[in-house]
Amino acid sequence: MRPGALNAASVRPGRAPRGREEAGARGAHWPRRRGPGQAGGRTWSERVRRRQRRRRGRRHGPGPAGTSRRLVSARAARPGPSQHAKPEKDGDKVSEMPLPQKKRWESMAKGLVLGALFTSFLLLLYSYAVPPLHTGLASATPEGTAPCSPAPGEPETVTPANGSAAGCQPRRDIVFMKTHKTASSTLLNILFRFGQKHGLKFAFPNGRNDFDYPAFFARSLVQDYRPGACFNIICNHMRFHYEEVRGLVPPNATFITVLRDPARLFESSFHYFGSVVPFTWKLSSQDKLAEFLQDPDRYYDPNGYNAHYLRNLLFFDLGYDSGLDPGSPQVQEHILEVERRFHLVLLQEYFDESLVLLKDLLCWELEDVLYFKLNARRDPAGPRLSGELYRRATAWNVLDARLYRHFNASFWRKVEAFGRERMAREVAALRRANERMRRICIDGGRAVDAAAIQDSAMQPWQPLGAKSILGYNLKKSIGRRHAQLCRRMLTPEIQYLMDLGVNLWVTKLWKFIRDFLQW
Repeated sequence: MRPGALNAASVRPGRAPRGREEAGARGAHWPRRRGPGQAGGRTWSERVRRRQRRRRGRRHGPGPAGTSRRLVSARAARPGPSQHAKPEKDGDKVSEMPLPQKKRWESMAKGLVLGALFTSFLLLLYSYAVPPLHTGLASATPEGTAPCSPAPGEPETVTPANGSAAGCQPRRDIVFMKTHKTASSTLLNILFRFGQKHGLKFAFPNGRNDFDYPAFFARSLVQDYRPGACFNIICNHMRFHYEEVRGLVPPNATFITVLRDPARLFESSFHYFGSVVPFTWKLSSQDKLAEFLQDPDRYYDPNGYNAHYLRNLLFFDLGYDSGLDPGSPQVQEHILEVERRFHLVLLQEYFDESLVLLKDLLCWELEDVLYFKLNARRDPAGPRLSGELYRRATAWNVLDARLYRHFNASFWRKVEAFGRERMAREVAALRRANERMRRICIDGGRAVDAAAIQDSAMQPWQPLGAKSILGYNLKKSIGRRHAQLCRRMLTPEIQYLMDLGVNLWVTKLWKFIRDFLQW
């Protein structure tokens, strides 16, 4: 009897052969053998197993692979008892299970590699944007120590101290040593407006909004610098290097700076810069400032990254060693050197009185020193430094405390020389003019949180991980007479620098990354 006939006779009426029934029941998980003329495609698992068999065939040669394939074909062709299906199912598990695991590990590995590359890129960018701290003075610019050469025919305005001579000429050559957290951004805006109004030449940084702080200033850092170049105004953040700055301005330039009560400055600096000072990450209490001041030596590392922000920051910004022994005679020598170099040291706590003295020294008009408070921090929810913490903060910043006491005393001597009654009248006039501009310019009449600022051009730069700096909304309808002045008075530092044509590609890139990562 023919084998085909025997098979046909052995099948019960109304039932399909057992092998085919099991194959249909197993569906996509059983590799059905198809002839060349048979239609239909393979499932994903079939294609994977087929590729695996091909790879094994390449490794082991045609003999074993062919033999294995014939064995599989022979087993599949049998009408077969169910015991033949069991090894094949086990085989399926062996071949299928490692594949998803392998893909999962591959995805994780790719993610780790991409994350490491992105983190390396950010670190490289940040190391460029924030140069390493140098404790020694920067070497002078190689082009030499020759001072700037004013353009032929440019008048040199020499004004006696305090502008006491009748008919004085406004001073236009100014070096502002911009210290941190001292209302210096407000004073910067005043200088920007004056320089823009009179078409003066600024010495701006290149690529960012400071002169590679905390590195020492070098004139080669100035945008478009050329040997012998002469500038009217230098006012961006730097670590002061007198000889390098001196070589960029005419001999009669006026040097000014601003100081602040060291305990209050420390509090502001701690909240603004604390997140980028790694040793503060060890502080665990909710009031990190109070915890730090209980035992600052336990946490402070003078060689730590960005450590300069949290001790004697004024001394550091002015170019001196912020870790000097308070008993060293160098401390007093440095203080007297500041007094010789700077024509006026303003005080943040007496800002209006300081501006009156500045207006008199520079022979400016009242409109030149109008201002709105810029880059101000939202009032903290908790109490400000209390008596004991205030004393601890002052003791921790003892070098700055000595500097501040010296210039606080000299400031009031200048006020006495100016005249107390005259000072009171001029301060009142300044405040009335500021209040008038507030009503004309500011929508709502007050500063608002960053989230409430409608125009991105008015959005101030925020500290890392917080939006604590306030800004303003410009009124929609302002008369033509005041429109330009209002916008300039309210424009934050970064946007004003861009308006003045400064190349800020590093700052812009860093802002883009921060916005993307929502830092």
